[in-house]
Amino acid sequence: MLYATPSLTSADERVLAEIAALRTDLRHAVRQAPTRWTQDLRRALTASAIAASNTIEGVQVDVRDVADLMAGEREGVDASEADRAETLAYQQAMTYIQTLHDVEDFAYSKGLLNALHWMLQGHHHSPQRPAGQWRRKPIFISAAGDPLSTEYQGPHEDELPALTGELVDWLNEGDLDADPLVRAAMAHLNLVKIHPWVDGNGRMSRSLQTLVIARQRVLAPEFSSIEEWLGMPGNTWDYYKVLREVGGPVHSPERDTGPWVSFNLRAYHEQAQRVQHRVRRSSDVWLLLDQHAESLGVSERQVAALHEVAMAGRVRRSRYEKCEGLNAQQATRDMQALVKAGVLTPVGRTKGRHYIAGDRFPQDVLEAAQRRHTIRDPYEAG
Repeated sequence: MLYATPSLTSADERVLAEIAALRTDLRHAVRQAPTRWTQDLRRALTASAIAASNTIEGVQVDVRDVADLMAGEREGVDASEADRAETLAYQQAMTYIQTLHDVEDFAYSKGLLNALHWMLQGHHHSPQRPAGQWRRKPIFISAAGDPLSTEYQGPHEDELPALTGELVDWLNEGDLDADPLVRAAMAHLNLVKIHPWVDGNGRMSRSLQTLVIARQRVLAPEFSSIEEWLGMPGNTWDYYKVLREVGGPVHSPERDTGPWVSFNLRAYHEQAQRVQHRVRRSSDVWLLLDQHAESLGVSERQVAALHEVAMAGRVRRSRYEKCEGLNAQQATRDMQALVKAGVLTPVGRTKGRHYIAGDRFPQDVLEAAQRRHTIRDPYEAG
């Protein structure tokens, strides 16, 4: 038996309608923007989602280092080998999910779930922590700060084949009249409460939610994930709290799941607001840099490097080279020219070097990139 999709309250319905409007606006904004703008933004959003989801599990890698690792950079990245492995594994799974959003003959299956789990946890595979296989022993979730206190006990291992089979059937055929965002939230809840693997259940459940959202094809997967929102400290605490309150201390599918859906609708709404603000800032930065390009002696392709500095705080030559399709010599010349012009300043030694804004970097561009915004809680709107 699965946790059931609840009936929505009038407040839920209102928030859901607002989310639809926000996502429609985002879709139009993304489609109208030049491809190179949206590619840069998609990379940044993917890096933020990976960094945030790993943070929930205690893996601390700065989002800029995540972006560098995604681009193949290894030198000068401030992360342990273990944390690098976790980051790259999550990137692998997220990249696969992004490719599945428009597959015509797609279907959910136990094999798909286990394959995604292998992508996330294959580097940990051992007899004690098998990846891509259901667990063969009991599992207990400890309370924060007290490893001997059980907060949640997963279903018996003998129940996993039937429960995961029921979940797969529901993913393919269940509650198809429900809004896809609600279905995605319920997919997350049911997978994390089945807890079918020894490790990686939280990341898998959040990944499944992203996949279910992406499959509706309203927005590219990078614009659909709420993992960045969930990874914010206050939100992470609320996330664990609502999972505990709704899920119960043991697998209890008869419990009311309304609070979980409302929590997720708030997350969707607030993350959509955040992405909308980011799209606007990104677009404004590109436009301002184009206006400054001639006076600074900056080429069209060099604008991409300056855009990354404005939005992320730094750029690496290797990332610029890869994103612009240049060879190492061309990318090096471009960076040297920007340094000579005072637009960029190098930091660090050759292999781990990155570039930050120099004295001649346009101040109005930096101000546009750092423009503040206010995120409102949609459930407090009346």
